[in-house]
Amino acid sequence: MEIRAFENNISTLLGKDLLKGASHLYAGSEAVAVGAIAAIREGDLVTSTHRGHGHAHAHGDTAAKTPAAKQEHYNKMMAEVLGKSGGYCKGKGGSMHIADVDHGNLGATGIVGGNIPVAVGAALVQKLKHTDKVVLCFFGDGASNTGNFHESLNMASLWDLPVVFVVENNLYAMSVPWAKASKLPNVADRACAYGIPGEVVDGMDVLAVRGGVEKAVARARAGQGPSIVEAKTYRYFGHSHSDPRAYRTREEEQAYKDRDPIIVLSEEMKAVGLLSEDEFEAMNQQVKGKLKDAMAYSEASPAPDPSEVSTDVFAPSIFTVKDVEAEAELRAKVKADGGMRQISYAEAIQEALREEMTRDADVFIMGEDVGLYGGAYGATRNLFQEFGEWRVIDTPISEATIGGAAVGAAMAGMRPVAEIMYVDFTPLCMDQIANQGAKNRYMFGGKTSVPMVVRTEGGAGRAIAAHHSQSLESLWTHFPGIYVVMPSTPYDVKGLLKAAIRDNNPVMFIEHKMLYKNKGPVPETEYLIPLGVADVKRSGKDLTMVTYSRQVLNCLAAAEELAREGIDAEVIDLRSLVPLDSETIVNSVKKTGRFVGVTEAYENTSFINEVMAVVNEKAFDWLDAPMQRVAAANVPVPRAEVLEDMAIPNVKRIMAACRKVMS
Repeated sequence: MEIRAFENNISTLLGKDLLKGASHLYAGSEAVAVGAIAAIREGDLVTSTHRGHGHAHAHGDTAAKTPAAKQEHYNKMMAEVLGKSGGYCKGKGGSMHIADVDHGNLGATGIVGGNIPVAVGAALVQKLKHTDKVVLCFFGDGASNTGNFHESLNMASLWDLPVVFVVENNLYAMSVPWAKASKLPNVADRACAYGIPGEVVDGMDVLAVRGGVEKAVARARAGQGPSIVEAKTYRYFGHSHSDPRAYRTREEEQAYKDRDPIIVLSEEMKAVGLLSEDEFEAMNQQVKGKLKDAMAYSEASPAPDPSEVSTDVFAPSIFTVKDVEAEAELRAKVKADGGMRQISYAEAIQEALREEMTRDADVFIMGEDVGLYGGAYGATRNLFQEFGEWRVIDTPISEATIGGAAVGAAMAGMRPVAEIMYVDFTPLCMDQIANQGAKNRYMFGGKTSVPMVVRTEGGAGRAIAAHHSQSLESLWTHFPGIYVVMPSTPYDVKGLLKAAIRDNNPVMFIEHKMLYKNKGPVPETEYLIPLGVADVKRSGKDLTMVTYSRQVLNCLAAAEELAREGIDAEVIDLRSLVPLDSETIVNSVKKTGRFVGVTEAYENTSFINEVMAVVNEKAFDWLDAPMQRVAAANVPVPRAEVLEDMAIPNVKRIMAACRKVMS
């Protein structure tokens, strides 16, 4: 009844134009949320959808133990939908992104099917930690036709994860009827393809829903894996407020309203003496009172302060000024060498992973061929033998769910290191990492952190053509909420990877395939490199070269050649693209007066363009010549070596740009 009153009130506000934005109303489907959440217990987790008011309300009401706490929950729900600072997410999430992570509601998503891989990751944590908790994953019939659905069900069934997939089949994916979306009559019929149970229940009957979900929850809690429970239900309102509902008939709508879950349940209770008419009316009045109080709270709650716009994007840094100074001292010793041991870039990665997994049992690796095979480039070799199959987890080829499961695992308390074999494949998991992982902290008002690392590799040089040779870092630097790191040396890759694993933000950690065999000095003692600190790899006074990853080596080689011509070039290795160490760049340009940016990414919208914008904004008056950039050609990376060499920066091209800026 409270959910219905809430939704009817939102509809009224929308109709009077008193509520901005989209709200996808849950009225008609209340039996699903109430029945399903009645089947779980305190400590269990929930993921939700864009039509998630009912899930959030039922879960929060169940978690609240006193009348005052229940009213507070109702208040925060209303305030969040209205975009007020007193809402669950401080007004940053709104209707489609309500979360209460502290009580196990991992949040709703505006991406259809976007929460399904997240639920898999949260369930994986329960398996790895040997808890008896269960994850309840709500989604609609439309989501069952997404790749996320199929990848996630396969992975969950493969690993016997404690997750229950609750399908709210309200007959339409926005306007497309189920019959035009699938040959099968039921979503639950797909369960057999994944070797798990599937059951269809009457989604207009709260007791039927509870009964079906109870069986699935008991099975999951007993370690027997996931199930699908498909609840056939209906939404009384359209997909959104502007929906004319021309795709369905008035007769169909009335037929479902005749089976209204609130009326049917109340009549059944009256028939057996469990509810009187007076008690039912008293409940109605109580709900009206709660709604009135929630509206009063929301109206009194101020809009977010404008300064809030830039808060909660990232979790606070774990590093101090002293940490930065200590790493600078260590770096100087490494550069001085002094007989320090030499290990390869790949060995440095292995050491970083081994040390962090030994130090923290919450760190685990997952990805394609990371186990016995040791990773496509050997970076996880021998870790499977040391830590076992549930700390170094081989996955199916399912990039979207690898990424999404990492998000869910991170939100549920662990520190996943997910490997995507090539950066060229990261667009396959972009929704999960960019829309869920990178945004969840902000959307949920800073109430969660997503401490995860995505290890991948990119770049050209092996003549393996366009789909395995790109540098796509600028895709990832574009999204707020995710760090991007691209190390160039064994020392850097070890210290930065350890720091990334300990950081409380998502980190896209991009290695270069041509660096794995390169050797360099690496301390045997433990160290971390704070994210967001560039390294001046070579000091100079005449011009500043800014670069990262493999191109650091080319820039250093070019600088040595230029020195023979009397040009003293400074080479800055960004190491971290996000956070960007603007201070080091600007100070160098103010000293030299000239700038050359070098990147292996395509010239169009490459990250080096952003660096040039920073220089233009902060050091323009110190420039003695127009800035120059050296980037990959705007062509797919070709297979033929002679063409590949032409497509990417080399020492000769870098030197030419430096000479031009000096002239």
